[in-house]
Amino acid sequence: MPTQLSKFTLRIDSELLKKFRFVAEYNARSANREIEVLMKKHVDEFEKNHGNIELE
Repeated sequence: MPTQLSKFTLRIDSELLKKFRFVAEYNARSANREIEVLMKKHVDEFEKNHGNIELE
């Protein structure tokens, strides 16, 4: 079964967004994909320290 994709709106300083897009491009990713990668790393680290997050 494919993963369901959700939309998420983010308000961010325009200069930070420009720099973030630069970093994403450097990593050969879209800004969206770069956010996904960073979020996954953050959640993985959290679960490593605090245990798996159980979703209902």
